[in-house]
Amino acid sequence: MNPPQPPAEPGAPLYLDACATSPPAEAVLAAMAEVQRQAWANPSSLHGFGLAASEALERSRLELADLLGCDGEEVVFTSGGSESIHLALLGAAAALPPGRLLISAVEHPASLAAARQLEQRGWQVLPLPVNGEGLLDPRLVAPLLEPPTRLVSLIWGQSEVGSLQPVEAIGRLCRAVGVLLHVDAVQVVGHRPLLFRDLPVDLLSLTAHKLQGPRGIGALLVRQGVALRSQIGGGGQERGRRAGTEPVALAAGLVRAVALAQQRLEAHGGRDPLASLRDGLLHQLLQAPGLALSGPDPRSGGPRLPHHLSLLVQDPSSGAPISGRRLVQALWRQGYAVSSGSACSSGQRADPRGLSPSPVLQAMGYPDDVASSGVRISLGPWLQAQELDALPAALERARRELAER
Repeated sequence: MNPPQPPAEPGAPLYLDACATSPPAEAVLAAMAEVQRQAWANPSSLHGFGLAASEALERSRLELADLLGCDGEEVVFTSGGSESIHLALLGAAAALPPGRLLISAVEHPASLAAARQLEQRGWQVLPLPVNGEGLLDPRLVAPLLEPPTRLVSLIWGQSEVGSLQPVEAIGRLCRAVGVLLHVDAVQVVGHRPLLFRDLPVDLLSLTAHKLQGPRGIGALLVRQGVALRSQIGGGGQERGRRAGTEPVALAAGLVRAVALAQQRLEAHGGRDPLASLRDGLLHQLLQAPGLALSGPDPRSGGPRLPHHLSLLVQDPSSGAPISGRRLVQALWRQGYAVSSGSACSSGQRADPRGLSPSPVLQAMGYPDDVASSGVRISLGPWLQAQELDALPAALERARRELAER
């Protein structure tokens, strides 16, 4: 594969793909560097170097627990969101008799992979349908919580179309009948206030790199009393729930990233300031014919991630859907980094026309050609409003470039 070519126009490219990953904040890098200098040893070692590392790790655990409203014993450090999801589903299921797992039809590929493993272990997996905005109806979930259902797993913030599932309503239903609920909160943590102790949720997955933290570190919050069997054997770290030498500096980076995000929320009354940036950009983009929003509409109060927008794109002349993948490439040539579909599944092969239907858009009822035309723009705190002013014109140029081929 050829390396990505730099944009044709002068100036630094603009990164608009925060839902895939985000550039680490300077404060995060500084926090990790300090811990790495002072606490580089194995935290399981009993000498002074190891004790310093152990102390730093536990300090990070307690700080994260305080930020997210849980106890330190409920925090399990992992390598990221995908491992957290697998540990939640496979680890919780291993402590239960085989039964039924409910998931939504718009889950992240990591959740789907874990669900397939449970099927091989004798579990039934039932995907729940969503509406045209990618949302579940709790009233349809309720009757499915009867036996043999033992576990429910939901993506809280859908990374491709931005929909925020009614996790609290479904969680209350699960709690009333004693069904465990796991929530993939990878896209949500840092973008809305969250206190684990107040949520009707038993297991919650998060990762650092979506909110300007380092890659390679995440966490699983596990409600006290929920049995969880380790999926990685070895030294018995993380209270026997996840073996492997803990990355002390990365844990410090995760905590600093969450703290920075929480500070932004608190400074704006609990509302992510990126929502205003997103809403202004959305207003500009939808002035052009042939662009339509997918997922919930924030202009009418639709439940959507505050830093996220997704578009379905048509040829401005013919009205035919344009390949989202090719539009991403065309926008990169103009200096904008956006995405099409989930970054974790974007390597899937497209057909010769560049069409690769999104399973998420298909589950929302879109035909294959329209489901191939999705583009996602996701924002981060490194952006200023004026930097986005030229994006609508660049998108229009990219559409016309592709239409003329």
